[in-house]
Amino acid sequence: MTEDLPMPNWDRTARILLVGNQLLFRESVAEFLDREPGFKVVGGCRNVEVARDLLRDTDVDLVLLDFDLGERDGLDFIHMIERLHFKGRVLLVTANIGDADAANLIRHGIAGVFLKHNSPALLAEAIRDVLSGRAWFEPAHLYKIMACAGSNNEDQQKPTDGLTNRECQVLRFVFEGLTNRGIAGRLQMSESAIKAALHRLFLKTGARTRGQLVRIALERFKDQL
Repeated sequence: MTEDLPMPNWDRTARILLVGNQLLFRESVAEFLDREPGFKVVGGCRNVEVARDLLRDTDVDLVLLDFDLGERDGLDFIHMIERLHFKGRVLLVTANIGDADAANLIRHGIAGVFLKHNSPALLAEAIRDVLSGRAWFEPAHLYKIMACAGSNNEDQQKPTDGLTNRECQVLRFVFEGLTNRGIAGRLQMSESAIKAALHRLFLKTGARTRGQLVRIALERFKDQL
C-alpha cells in the first residue's frame, strides 16, 4: 500500500494555464511563476472561449482559475473542461467566493481553493501540493462550505458504511492538507496506522486521490464531520 493510494511525485516541469478576467491577475501570477523552478506558464486566458481553444491545442497540467470571468464564472469553465475531458487539475485562485459556489466546484472535482490574500510563496506551495495529488483548502474556509456540500446534489450516493471516530479524525487532517507523517504526529499514532485508516477511507469512498477523497467525503459524510 502506498502512502496516499497513491500520491504521485511531480518530477517534471508543470505546464500551467492562467484563466481570469483581470489582466493584472494573469500578468502578476505569470511573472511570479516564471521565476519558480519547475513551473512553465503556457498561456493566459480572459474567458472560457479562449481557454477552450487553447486547451484543445496545448498540453496543460494545471489551471489556475479565477472565479470571476466577466459575463461567466468558474463553474462555466468547469463545465467546459468536463466536455473536453480535461485530465489536468484545477486550483481556484480567488479573492472571495460564496460557500455554495465553492461547494459546487468541489463537487465538480476542483483540487482546491486558494485565497488571493495569501502570499505568492504559499501559492507555489499550493500548486506543488495540488500537482502531487493533494487537495488544497484552508481549514476555516473548508469548514464553512461543508454545510453546503452535497445539499443540491440530487444524484448524491449514500454511504454503505459510516465513518469511525478515527477515520473522521484522519479525514479532518486530510482537509487541512497534512501528510501521513503530519497526521501521525498530530494524533500520536504510527504512520502505518494512518495508512490503514486512509486505505479504509479510500475503499469506502471509491476515491483514488486525496482531492477526490475530500470531494466525496464532503458529499457523503458531511453530517459526521
